[in-house]
Amino acid sequence: MHPKLIETIKIQNGTIGNLAYHNARLNRTRRELFGYCKPIDLHPYITPPKAQHLYRCRITYTQEIETIEYIPYTPKAQKDFRVVQSDICYPYKYANRETLDGLKAQFSDFDDIIVAHNGVLKDTTIANIAFFDGKVWWTPKEPLLAGTMRHYLLDNRKIQAKELKIDEISSYHGFAIMNAMVGFKVIKDYTIRS
Repeated sequence: MHPKLIETIKIQNGTIGNLAYHNARLNRTRRELFGYCKPIDLHPYITPPKAQHLYRCRITYTQEIETIEYIPYTPKAQKDFRVVQSDICYPYKYANRETLDGLKAQFSDFDDIIVAHNGVLKDTTIANIAFFDGKVWWTPKEPLLAGTMRHYLLDNRKIQAKELKIDEISSYHGFAIMNAMVGFKVIKDYTIRS
């Protein structure tokens, strides 16, 4: 039995966000995991809700599209983070997030965790990360999951990638998270504990 995967797509006021990047990731995942080469275009599958609100379109798939849900979305405030060393591997956006959720649950006093491996920063459990050095926003060269917003921002030279180490956190002047739903969100008054 094949593992289920998901795409999470932002729909705001009827507009589908960043669709080309979601199509690319879905089809790359299908090709790499299942050997499927005939691409799927998600656009005909998505019927944006008519209400003028923010929705999370959650598409579940294996070789083919299985379910599509439209869930009203309200961003959560995130300010307090904890760096956690782990060898967790999450290269594809699996529907089963038990390992990530279990790791986060161990540090429930924090809004989220930042996963690190051998002293190198990866991602939070729900977003890619970036640090600002005063001139450039840097994102981890090898993230936990290569997100669609991260990909878009790299392609458009808004961010750059390099190895980010735990012991360098204090040298940066800003911190941001990014994913399909929040876009690129600079976190003000954040704390990161390691």
